[in-house]
Amino acid sequence: MLSSEPHVPAASPVGVRDRSTALTCGLLLAIAAVAWIHVVTSSTASHDDMAMGASLPTLAGAAAFVAAWGVMMTAMMVPSALPMIALYGAIRRRATDPATKGVTVAAFTLVYLAVWTMTGVPAYAGSVLVDVVAAGVVPYGVASVLVVAGVYQLSPLKQVCLRACRSPLGFLLGRWRPGRRGSLALAWAHALYCLGCCWALMLVLVVAGAMGLPWVLLVAALVTAEKLSPGGEWIARVAGGVLVLLGLALAMRPDLVTMLRAGHTM
Repeated sequence: MLSSEPHVPAASPVGVRDRSTALTCGLLLAIAAVAWIHVVTSSTASHDDMAMGASLPTLAGAAAFVAAWGVMMTAMMVPSALPMIALYGAIRRRATDPATKGVTVAAFTLVYLAVWTMTGVPAYAGSVLVDVVAAGVVPYGVASVLVVAGVYQLSPLKQVCLRACRSPLGFLLGRWRPGRRGSLALAWAHALYCLGCCWALMLVLVVAGAMGLPWVLLVAALVTAEKLSPGGEWIARVAGGVLVLLGLALAMRPDLVTMLRAGHTM
């Protein structure tokens, strides 16, 4: 009789701290650092890729925007995803049967980054929309986005997705399936849970922060704190409350949107 339990290669506490895991973490952090350097230098340029993407609603502009968005997502999301990726690599390396190993750590990571890069398509559409709507409508649109994002931060669905991101071992043990197809499905599930956890904050980044560097740094710090700090669930709830209050304040004082979007570079 076939067992319904997934076959997971053993992963001892020592196994997740081996030299290969350390090298994997170091490489991913180096990639994130390079991405951050690009984000910072682009934000100080007079005509960066994102600026061209938002001001030219064309296929070329969209491609430039999505490429720049992908680099920004690499900088923002890789550090908080590091525990999940490193643990996947440690478990995979301890598999003795080649059939259970699944895809490489690089492929697992690329699936994650590909999903986040593709969110640049709706982000581009949102950026263009913000730029073309009447100026008098923008403050109320921004206020609505902040309230929606804040309410989502307080929702049970946010907490479900956040718990999956905060518990990499439980996530992997509960969803591990042998073979390439199984590990690709695992990578896909990881990316979707992360997207479910953070999409509202990225929406705020696009519409309210207009992807100015201060907002990028703030959202990146919030995402990392939610996923990695001991009180991450409460950080998410506090951030949700702040977003709701900020949205209500903007609805009553539309002139404040200029201050909120002072980092607008598009």
